[in-house]
Amino acid sequence: MRDLEAALRTAVRGEVGFDVTSRALVTMDASNYRRVPMGVVAPHDADDVAAVLEVCRDHMVPVVARGGGTSIAGQATGTGVVLDFTRHMNKVVSLDPGTRTAVVQPGLVLDRLQDAAAPHGLRFGPDPSTHSRCTLGGMIGNNSCGSHSVAWGTTADSVRELEVISGCGERLRLGREWAGAPEGLRELVEGDLARLRTGFPELPRRISGYALDALLPEKGADVARSFCGSEGTLGILTEAAVRLVEAPRARALAVLAYPDESAAAEAAAGLLPYGPLTVEGMAADLVPSPTALPAGGAWLFVETDGESEKEARARAEAIVRAADVVDALVVTDPAGQRALWRIREDASGTATRMPDGSEAWPGWEDCAVPPARLGAYLRDFRALLTAHGLRGTPYGHFGDGCIHVRIDFDLLTEAGVGRFRRFSEELAEVVVAHGGSLSGEHGDGQARAELLPKMYGEELVGLFERAKGVWDPDDLLNPGMLVRPAPLDSNLRFAVLPREPVDVAFGYPADGGDFSAAVRRCVGVAKCRTTSASGSAVMCPSFRATGAEEHSTRGRARLLHEMLAGELVTDGWRSTEVRDALDLCLACKGCRSDCPVEVDMATYKAEFLHHHYEGRRRPAAHHSMGRLPEWLRLVARTRTASLVNALAAVPPLAWAAKRLGGIAPEREIPRLATRTFSRWWERRRAKPVEGRREGGELVILWPDTFTEHLSPSVGQAAVRVLEAAGLRVALPPTVRMKTSAGAEGAGGSKGAGG
Repeated sequence: MRDLEAALRTAVRGEVGFDVTSRALVTMDASNYRRVPMGVVAPHDADDVAAVLEVCRDHMVPVVARGGGTSIAGQATGTGVVLDFTRHMNKVVSLDPGTRTAVVQPGLVLDRLQDAAAPHGLRFGPDPSTHSRCTLGGMIGNNSCGSHSVAWGTTADSVRELEVISGCGERLRLGREWAGAPEGLRELVEGDLARLRTGFPELPRRISGYALDALLPEKGADVARSFCGSEGTLGILTEAAVRLVEAPRARALAVLAYPDESAAAEAAAGLLPYGPLTVEGMAADLVPSPTALPAGGAWLFVETDGESEKEARARAEAIVRAADVVDALVVTDPAGQRALWRIREDASGTATRMPDGSEAWPGWEDCAVPPARLGAYLRDFRALLTAHGLRGTPYGHFGDGCIHVRIDFDLLTEAGVGRFRRFSEELAEVVVAHGGSLSGEHGDGQARAELLPKMYGEELVGLFERAKGVWDPDDLLNPGMLVRPAPLDSNLRFAVLPREPVDVAFGYPADGGDFSAAVRRCVGVAKCRTTSASGSAVMCPSFRATGAEEHSTRGRARLLHEMLAGELVTDGWRSTEVRDALDLCLACKGCRSDCPVEVDMATYKAEFLHHHYEGRRRPAAHHSMGRLPEWLRLVARTRTASLVNALAAVPPLAWAAKRLGGIAPEREIPRLATRTFSRWWERRRAKPVEGRREGGELVILWPDTFTEHLSPSVGQAAVRVLEAAGLRVALPPTVRMKTSAGAEGAGGSKGAGG
């Protein structure tokens, strides 16, 4: 491995990481699977990619391309060298509004392309729910779709040309009419035209297998389209020319309520003639608090467009009138639409927990059937769940017949894994019986590739293997995926975790007191990798500052997972890798509220540090910062804030204080408020304030250490805003004040953090 690392460092300009942290961060994606790589390379450009492939061919080491790491079938993990495209090859190379075309690099996050296209009234059509962190390379590799596929199709429908490097090291520019085809591919296709014309089911979401039928002469022999969905097994993408579509000038969202998911599924296909942009479905057990939705047991989210808000609303209302619903809601306000869409987008995370809090997992995340058969398929699917004693909550792209679901598989015991296999084999037969595809969006990976013969037959799967041999004769590109796959019940990420709960200080009541179960909450949907603020979301501030995976909630959870596994991170609670990754965690608890599965990294950090420093001296900063509330309360009691500020302004004294306190010398010591927030509150409550209402609903405002002692103006502004909104503000009884003014009870009140 050292020879490989040395050769890569010599050959490429990008970062090469064979250290524990670099490898641990990419052992998993958002699937059930785990593989430990030898190393990670972040290529700067296509030359770096070519160099990595050459070095790895010389050493016969596999190569796996990775974008946002949100794949759900295991295809973004591998045992060789992982290429991380998100660090450098993440740009919009060009955008031509006239031809509605953009040239992008594989590590570009979809939302960044949308941001670049929006000023021109354009957008990229496909939009998976992970649009804020998934990459164009991953979307092309999986042939991703998203909620608007009923209008704008799959990623393959939006691809014009692709620049790739094959397993042989050839640089190819793929397009129509055999453009860029590697030697032998055309002969392979033309030798089996009959099978290619009859072996593929016709449905809008057929993602499974290789799209060899795109190479048929009547389909334009489109090599670029055929490459889409190949999951990095045929070549490594270095650049893509993609088609943009005109963004709707106005939109309306009709939320249609039905008695149950089967009724919603039966209705979905009938709405397609109205030309909606979306027909998304979900059931009530995915929505903890459905108060924002019309009354019902399941819903369809149907979006319409128009030249004006009036026209978009009229189209939505026409759909409501035509639909047989129990209730409906039409929203044209953009903020209201975004709030409703967040409910749907968070489903991939919330679905990982059943209503009773038990765990649920992917594995049958996105099979698809003809839309007209969706209702019948769901009934058979539910019956099969019941027969195996399993539970799951379907949701997804009902208009395209594509269903997402997380199922409460027991993947921790041998018996449970056996049931997982039996269910998978039987469900594959159900999908095929309905004329469907094992994958309708997320690809086959390891989760479903073993079952492809049930869908295509052995002969067509054999043709897939021969096609793989044309592109990658040494089988070094993402081996074990799509062809000659690893068994669907091997490499499970749970197998390496301890079977008994580890000794912990916190209770973890929502996880049965089991720290491993708490860490397992992170399923890899990577909402914490969002780089731009949206609404009230704050997760994850350290990732937004550094852009490094180890500073995201997911990255830290992955390191904790590997710490518990003990294979890669071998020194347990004493791990310096885990400590360093947690060091920049602000313990802000943003993940506790923003993460769809409520990962609580602040608590995990406290747990880790408790064990890490047990019996050892803690750093000075732990004492200076950890006891900061005590120091500040002492200053407030003695009314010495002005004196402290004056002393902190003397450079030698400030330097000494920072050195003793373990504070970076570049930091300025903040000025303390000479009047705390609670003292301001006391005086304010003691005299009438014009415009302040004594009635209204009670809101309890908790001033934290910083609001109380460093920035009282923030709390003061919050009080003014809340009172202007007609609310009655009080501080909690826990805030000690000289008078009883404002110490009102909190029963039945709202709460606001200061």
